[in-house]
Amino acid sequence: MGVLDGKVAIVTGAGRLRGIGRATAVALAAEGADVVVTGTGRDPATFPADEKAVNWNDVHSTVEQIEAKGKHGLALIGDISVADDVAHMVQAAMDTFGRIDILVNNAAIARGSDRVPVVELSEELFRRVLDVKVVGSFLFCKAVIPILLEQNQGGRIVNISSTAGKCGSARTSAYNAANFALQGFTQALAQELAEQRISVNAICPGIIDTARMDVLGRGDLWERNVQGIPMKRSASDEEVAGLVTYLCSPIAEYITGQSINIDGGKVMW
Repeated sequence: MGVLDGKVAIVTGAGRLRGIGRATAVALAAEGADVVVTGTGRDPATFPADEKAVNWNDVHSTVEQIEAKGKHGLALIGDISVADDVAHMVQAAMDTFGRIDILVNNAAIARGSDRVPVVELSEELFRRVLDVKVVGSFLFCKAVIPILLEQNQGGRIVNISSTAGKCGSARTSAYNAANFALQGFTQALAQELAEQRISVNAICPGIIDTARMDVLGRGDLWERNVQGIPMKRSASDEEVAGLVTYLCSPIAEYITGQSINIDGGKVMW
């Protein structure tokens, strides 16, 4: 028996083999939840070598891992920044499972081309970073919250932000803006929903060893970043997933409106 038996979760951006979304979906399933996972339908030609080596199939492979835990999974493809896509995905979750209890807003665009000086950053890309991270989270919350309220059994919303939502740095203006906004959105929702026993929290990862970080390589640049962490190591996607699962568990019901760092001690506020 798991602490989330009978619960249904949605995890956005859960298609990568090495990723917080996949690890979170599997961790929630291990605690008893049925899990809906969303993805963009990535072109297999763009998959990293480790995914190709195991014939990874994006969110469909994540569902296989969910089902290996003895729970039901549902893979959905769509653009979370488009209201109609979000409405269709939430309706598909309801049609399949009949309820939603947990929402984990994890999706974000790939790191890379947005990491330039602001004078070189296109308006289109700046908007896209915010559209996925902030607008996508808003749209999913807007679609799921009425379901939670109608069920009248509480609920959990966890927004995956970043320590970049607490301190700015050069060449990350779009990413900083998106994550600062997401933490403010988290606090506003937490205030709105507290009386309905719906907790809303943000998790702020630092350097996590996932496919998202592959653009840095794993050589000297990576090592310099890791050595700047007090614990002198990066975290795994499973460690972040463990924190998400804790916040979704009954023991964490009294925690809401928080932006919790998981970064080895680099940011302490």
